[in-house]
Amino acid sequence: MTLMIIKRMADPYFQGVAAELAFFFLLSMVPIAIILGELLGVFSISMNVIRDLLSQYVSPEIYANLSQYLTYTPSGAISVAFLVFALWAASKAQYSMMRISNYSFTGHPSGGRSWFRERLRAVRTILITLFTIVFSLLIMVYGEMIIYAVTLYVKKFLNLNYTFDNVWFVLRWPMALALYFLMISYNYYVLPSERLPFKKILPGSIVASAGMLLATWVYSFYASVFANYDLLYGSLAAIVALLFWFYILGYILVIGIQVNVVWEESKTTRS
Repeated sequence: MTLMIIKRMADPYFQGVAAELAFFFLLSMVPIAIILGELLGVFSISMNVIRDLLSQYVSPEIYANLSQYLTYTPSGAISVAFLVFALWAASKAQYSMMRISNYSFTGHPSGGRSWFRERLRAVRTILITLFTIVFSLLIMVYGEMIIYAVTLYVKKFLNLNYTFDNVWFVLRWPMALALYFLMISYNYYVLPSERLPFKKILPGSIVASAGMLLATWVYSFYASVFANYDLLYGSLAAIVALLFWFYILGYILVIGIQVNVVWEESKTTRS
């Protein structure tokens, strides 16, 4: 399977897709920050929650650059037309991933559908992804309060003196990781124009989920200890570090798609 993936990635079509995704990730940051800010504002959650999480897992250079785009404060007066435009802009990376998925599975980037229909599908995908992120943050921020309310209910109405505080600390991160995995799996499930059974996208989802976490940790360590982009890029060093991180993540996402394709091909060959 590894040799088959290497052979597929040698296709000229895949030579620039990681750079393309990195570019669209960068373009999508501000629209995504605006939409996330508005959605989180409904639940009285500040963007500081996202910044605090990023500060723990990315290098200081990447965090310094990302934090500039995560300072949006919901105004409460944003128009529907502006939100639609922001969603359209934020879905560019999703649309690119759809074309990559279609080419990987069928050999045709369009997948036999019209451009406008695919762009609308990309908007729907990014919207559901953003709702998943908001739901994950809600669990992390308000999970302890929910557990406290459950404890009071059990004590008052069921006359049990059991506390659930320790349960929350045990389940908090596994639940966040499960939602993270489901978010990536959902994207892999809906990206191809021709829908695949969910079990057929699980291998690539596992590889991409684990690979992105591992790559982020390794690159954060490398950028903090070894890399010195200031010598070559000066004031652009933070942007270069961010783009290179996006490039790595984009490459891993493409590898995940190839794993799904090769996994299915290898099963067909064995049968």
